Amino acid sequence: MLVQRSVLVSQSPSLPRQIALDLGHTPKPTLDNFIATGNENLIAVLKDIQGKWQQAPSEKNALSTDSKMIHLWGASGSGRTHLLSALQLQASELGIRAYLLNHDSSMDEWRACADMLVEHNQAPGLLCVDDIDHLSEFAQGALFRLHNLIREASHQHLITTSLAPSSNLHIREDLKTRLVWGLVFQMHALSDSEKLQALQQAATERGLQISSEVAPWLLKHFHRDMPSLMSLLEALDNYSLETKRAITLPLLKEMLAQKN
Repeated sequence: MLVQRSVLVSQSPSLPRQIALDLGHTPKPTLDNFIATGNENLIAVLKDIQGKWQQAPSEKNALSTDSKMIHLWGASGSGRTHLLSALQLQASELGIRAYLLNHDSSMDEWRACADMLVEHNQAPGLLCVDDIDHLSEFAQGALFRLHNLIREASHQHLITTSLAPSSNLHIREDLKTRLVWGLVFQMHALSDSEKLQALQQAATERGLQISSEVAPWLLKHFHRDMPSLMSLLEALDNYSLETKRAITLPLLKEMLAQKN
């Protein structure tokens, strides 16, 4: 049930000397707080994976090769990292062994992941590899071997991401082949109108009423990725409560000036 929040508007507000604003804080990534517009089929597949983690593994419900491996590609800001982080966090909360690797991961981390897959090849597991188009030669070789390990496992998932489709990536040819063993999804970034809609929806869910010029101004002058925008909306909500003022463009500018 939506609860409308009323804000007492002060005619001559007396601002606190210091208001704690954490604009770097973003909500924990989940599949539910990902705006799925244009990516509905992908989210359905990922939620199905989460559902399988609730089941006791058996040979009867062993995964097929194409459902073990998923490759996502899309422009920066399309939410690839959000989805990988969401799955890794959910898996860990359920006691599923999970790794999240990228081009900054050390050789020891890649080796530890391979050891885990070999030692627990019949248990549920998750490996997420972000931005594979930036992997080193060593990491590409490690990922090639991990594909082979997961293909032989029964209940493990491998999810990879890149900026472009595999055919356009400057990586090992044999690794390109592995990327299309499973499902491939192009991720679609939100348009400006969809971002405005998402911001308004998030404000409504919080019981907030924001003036019509706030969201368009944010898209023009602030970070345009959704986690940053949602983080700012949360900070704006708190600032409005602290100052007992309605959420307007002057209030937003004042808050950012204080933070800066």
